[in-house]
Amino acid sequence: MSLYRLRVYWEEDDLVYRDIEVASTQTLMDFNKAIIKAWEFDGKHASSFFESNDHWNRGREFSSEVLSNKKDAPALSMIKTPLSALIATPNQKFVYEYDPIKHWTFLVELIGVSKDMDSAKEYPLLIRKEGIGPAQYGVKGLPGEKMVEEEEAYDLDDEERAEGFSDEGEEELGGGDEQYGDE
Repeated sequence: MSLYRLRVYWEEDDLVYRDIEVASTQTLMDFNKAIIKAWEFDGKHASSFFESNDHWNRGREFSSEVLSNKKDAPALSMIKTPLSALIATPNQKFVYEYDPIKHWTFLVELIGVSKDMDSAKEYPLLIRKEGIGPAQYGVKGLPGEKMVEEEEAYDLDDEERAEGFSDEGEEELGGGDEQYGDE
């Protein structure tokens, strides 16, 4: 059994992504649930995978709303489709859309295949999280109290300033007329 490592980029910022490992026997629905969890969405909305080419053009659709695969249907089922059935190239790409009304769009790319599955781990598995993802509702980030704690953790004390850290450059800057002259 193979293990796929897939990178799920947020469409609006390719520096914000999640790497997820999925067993080849698992379905698109299993992968869908892992994406929802990794991006901290609530899972209450429909979602779809689209086969894609290198230009992220959408192809065949696999929907969370479709329960069975039917010939010539507009969308196929995530529940019935194993991920391995869709991996055709070493850099396979998909477009993933969560909540058709809000159009949360993510670009998915196969970044690795391995035969080394760890039987002690439960797949799909989030293995890397880079950047703060979009907030499904409202604003995502640290709550006010936690933010103050984080800022205080990085405040320099007198001992650190004596070791070479200083307040230099922290004085209030003027209008800049002295440096460039009046024009």
